[in-house]
Amino acid sequence: MSKRNYFGTDGIRGQVGQWPITAEFMLKLGRAAGTVLTGADGVATVVIGKDTRISGYMFESALEAGLVAAGANVRLLGPMPTPAVAYLTRSLRASAGIVISASHNPHQDNGIKFFSAAGEKLADEVEVAIERELEAPFTTVASEHIGKAARVSDAATRYAEFCNSTFPSESSLRGLKLVVDCAHGATYQIAPKLFAELGAQVSTIGTQPDGLNINSDCGSTHPAALQRAVVEQGADLGIAFDGDGDRVQFVDHRGSLVDGDDLLYVLASDWQCSGRLHGPVVGTLMTNYGLERAFAAAGIGFLRAKVGDRHVMQALKETAGVLGGETSGHILCLDSASTGDGIVSALQVLDVLVRSGRRLAEWRSGWERLPQITQNVRVAKAAGLLEHPSVLAERAAVERELEGRGRLVLRASGTEPLIRVTIEAADAALVDALARRLARAVESAATEPT
Repeated sequence: MSKRNYFGTDGIRGQVGQWPITAEFMLKLGRAAGTVLTGADGVATVVIGKDTRISGYMFESALEAGLVAAGANVRLLGPMPTPAVAYLTRSLRASAGIVISASHNPHQDNGIKFFSAAGEKLADEVEVAIERELEAPFTTVASEHIGKAARVSDAATRYAEFCNSTFPSESSLRGLKLVVDCAHGATYQIAPKLFAELGAQVSTIGTQPDGLNINSDCGSTHPAALQRAVVEQGADLGIAFDGDGDRVQFVDHRGSLVDGDDLLYVLASDWQCSGRLHGPVVGTLMTNYGLERAFAAAGIGFLRAKVGDRHVMQALKETAGVLGGETSGHILCLDSASTGDGIVSALQVLDVLVRSGRRLAEWRSGWERLPQITQNVRVAKAAGLLEHPSVLAERAAVERELEGRGRLVLRASGTEPLIRVTIEAADAALVDALARRLARAVESAATEPT
């Protein structure tokens, strides 16, 4: 990623109104992307979707103007989950897809993600080419070559039909009482209706977006309201999405949170028995070590990738795997979707529960989670902190204490100005003490005068 000035591990992201998350930059980005994607053949179509945050309207217009100025045609999808944009990029035979979203972040943030024509994350070399083109003067093609823009009126219907197709036609959700939390985000129009059409009794949280309430005390990053609602309503399950719909977490009938590690265990265990599981399951550096031990005991291969779905995707492709994901609930079921898809992943879990007749709480009790604590240290600049002498010294000391009984992960966030300190071991008190100790070392290094 060293060649990139703007693209991070998950596109371009930041606070609205601060460079590069400005209308001016998005106009230039649209022209640069349109120029690179149009190429020598002079033909390119780019689809644009967005989540429900208020700044999406501004950035949608700016990107549209830049793209058509470069001669690219634009198809506007409106509010749509990130994985829906990936799917519609493929089904509409577009050259690329753009999502305007900051995923699980609050409304003050926004960002841009690109998809290739195959509905996958844009290739590194294309991102580099777009950044290079950003340095060129803004120009507009001749009037007769300016691109055209149109709205796709049936985008939500197309995507809902695709999601439905990943759930067995002979099965249904009849008899299940679900509470669905859409985080006031991009799934609010599609997910509750789809689950109801499949037979479930559905009540909802987070389905009244106002442009400012996305991910606010709701959704997969703030599941407390969903946990209460499941218990109060006597529901069988709760399902929580994040703002752009690529993550999902569940709540069992007792109100306990079921995260991405739990969901990987449910899916991998069932798929191994049915023959659907191919290749190893791919997790990340943050996947609980207890899950790795459970997979080893069951004879299920497991690999760790760097944090970020693009790294999980890369590892799955390299090993011909079909299942991977992150603790946060970003699950990749590559035999059903080309990218992490919260709704599709939820349907795969629901399929297992319906077929097995077992409650989710019973499934998740099949593996033992080791105590894990993550301390997030907010910093002005993460660059160089991980190599700071005092941080390196404290890290080495913590690793010596953990040797043979736990794990340490120290990394910079790819989406926020944070250093994440994660400690994992069987001794919960030790985990807490060591995480606090290393976090203090990072904080001290970050506040040293330069």
